[in-house]
Amino acid sequence: MFSTHATNGTAIALKQTKIYGVTKKSDFSQKHHLLRFKNNRTSKDMIQCRAVAVETFRPFVKGEKFQLDDVIEAQQFDRDILGAIFEVAREMETIEKTSRGSQILNGFLMSTLFYEPSTRTRLSFESAMKRLGGEVLTTENAREFSSAAKGETLEDTIRTVEGYSDIIVMRHFESGAAKRAAMTANIPVINAGDGPGQHPTQALLDMYTIQREIGKLDGIKVGLVGDLANGRTVHSLAYLLAKYDDVKIYLVSPQVVKMKEDIKQYLTLNGVDWEESADLKEVASKCDVVYQTRIQKERFGGRADLYDEARGKYIVDRDVLGVMQKHAVVMHPFPRLDEITVDVDDDPRAAYFRQAKNGLYVRMALLKLLLLGW
Repeated sequence: MFSTHATNGTAIALKQTKIYGVTKKSDFSQKHHLLRFKNNRTSKDMIQCRAVAVETFRPFVKGEKFQLDDVIEAQQFDRDILGAIFEVAREMETIEKTSRGSQILNGFLMSTLFYEPSTRTRLSFESAMKRLGGEVLTTENAREFSSAAKGETLEDTIRTVEGYSDIIVMRHFESGAAKRAAMTANIPVINAGDGPGQHPTQALLDMYTIQREIGKLDGIKVGLVGDLANGRTVHSLAYLLAKYDDVKIYLVSPQVVKMKEDIKQYLTLNGVDWEESADLKEVASKCDVVYQTRIQKERFGGRADLYDEARGKYIVDRDVLGVMQKHAVVMHPFPRLDEITVDVDDDPRAAYFRQAKNGLYVRMALLKLLLLGW
């Protein structure tokens, strides 16, 4: 095993320096903006965070503009915003269960541009918008059935679509495409996955699920398993886990799909204790969360031999469950192939269908915040 963690002053200083968000409205050359907070607020105007214990939580005024123009990458968020988003997600859960026919987003229109296949992300975003009274324009296979097939640039597509809608949710096959879209559009853009890059809304719902299942986010041990090179979900999740204290991350993957060096360096510089391991059972016995992912065949190009080498190496089955702690959970961003056996589904520690449901509440929260503010 190889283990590393940051102990120097540089790492601590970097952890305290937070940069957020893609801005485009006022200055195209400035890609990031700092969070802004107001003082002298009364308690009744503030959203108090129950979802996560934050030592220096700075509440936000209801009705105040959301601090981010777009949701592009996990590094945009700090734990104060995360905690408050989770609070709004809890409110959205209540709305979904008790207030059918909500009209919070009545009059707003969301466009979905999906250049790659999706089931849960696209449908949960569309469900989120409709459950809040909004409308949806959808392109399910934009790579083939939009003008992209004719050679239209992404920028031209975005400029056109923003004229029809109030917010854009986009999935693309190229890493960095979402940031290009955000820099082009004058309406909010949400990254629903950009190639092997990031999937920030998945990471948000993953963190929300961990908090709901485990009861805390500080001091947890998480095993990231599977395709760590190409899995955009684990990339974004690693960035968010780094926001919390005393987190331990285990990286379990075949040699050909190990976690990217830049993410490991980020974890180190932010003082996160991480360790690479080849022993899934040993890791599972220590973890609060085993986060399994599929080996992504579509990212291997013509190298079928490498895909065959990676697939099936790490499988969560009843034997793995047998060494896990009673409070621990198994998570998966889906779709699932054979990396979690179906006989795991009936175990209460199988949290992945609850995880998928939580995606609805988190995405309802994001749509509300980006369009209406706190």
